[in-house]
Amino acid sequence: MFEKEELKRYSRQVILPELGLDGQQKLKQAKVLMVGAGGLGCPVLQYLVAAGVGTIGIIDDDVVDISNLHRQILYSVNDVGSNKAIVAKEKLQLLNSYVQITACTERLTEHNISEIIKRYDLVIDGSDNFPTRYLVNDTCVALNKPLVFGSIFKFEGQVSVFNCQNGPNYRDLFPEPPGAGEVPNCAEIGVIGVLPGMVGTFMANEAIKVICGIGDVLSGKLLTVDALDSSVRTFKFARTQAQPIPVTKAVDIAKHFQEIDMKQLDAWRVSVPEQIILVDVRENYEFENFNIGGINVPLYELPEKFQSLPTNKKLIFICETGQRSKMAIHLLTPLLKAEMYSLSNGIRQHTV
Repeated sequence: MFEKEELKRYSRQVILPELGLDGQQKLKQAKVLMVGAGGLGCPVLQYLVAAGVGTIGIIDDDVVDISNLHRQILYSVNDVGSNKAIVAKEKLQLLNSYVQITACTERLTEHNISEIIKRYDLVIDGSDNFPTRYLVNDTCVALNKPLVFGSIFKFEGQVSVFNCQNGPNYRDLFPEPPGAGEVPNCAEIGVIGVLPGMVGTFMANEAIKVICGIGDVLSGKLLTVDALDSSVRTFKFARTQAQPIPVTKAVDIAKHFQEIDMKQLDAWRVSVPEQIILVDVRENYEFENFNIGGINVPLYELPEKFQSLPTNKKLIFICETGQRSKMAIHLLTPLLKAEMYSLSNGIRQHTV
């Protein structure tokens, strides 16, 4: 049960009828693992500790760098050079002494991840690289652990909940990781400092909803945040890995998902230009800043505008790095019977 001081601390959320003492008790009993104590991990951890999640594990082998300070708001110049997990634990413990916090400075690998994750009820992925994301996802699937996911890129963020009550997992959006060097990280492409706070807050909210069993969880849904136009959008996706997708004639995704390189695209644009349609799924401002032709239909608009796309031509989906174009095909496969291709590595290769 709760001490008097605890009840006073959490009084503003306990009075919510959707949460109540039962919900607060669920938070206190929950065991949550935060993968990464960087831009996303900082706000997620602060809100979950403040909310009263009883046991929190933090794993991060990185140290604080001065370039982190514009977005990783738990740290100061005095922390530069120190391990993030350890510093985060020390500062978060001051925020709420009723929460048990464990810091792990190991690098998460295929050798230790199962042993670490099995101790927790819920995993939150705030990592910044694809190998870790796939490793965390696959382990959560194997151990049947729900996973709250978040990512950031320049001005855009994404949030979803995977493997929750038999829902889709990360591979249902991205079956395979991109090749080494195909997608730039924050150090290479940059990120606006406030974006991790915006995305991390959504992630913490999803974690609380999963733990307490309240609200509409983002399972089978991808929420996108755009810091430039202040838009927040959500679109749905289905399981494709473990069960057939609900389409009229059992469409085989593998037959419709193909990649082409820029050399092949250039050849088609010369030899059969009337047979192809370029569909740029980047944001409008990205398209206006630089494009290689075609039509611009942002990714989040595809579920509403797919009927405007011709089915008697090759549809070539393009984006900056090749990731959103892959997602576009997965989103449209249940909806559109057409020959679809993703431009591998995207058009970033033309701008670097």
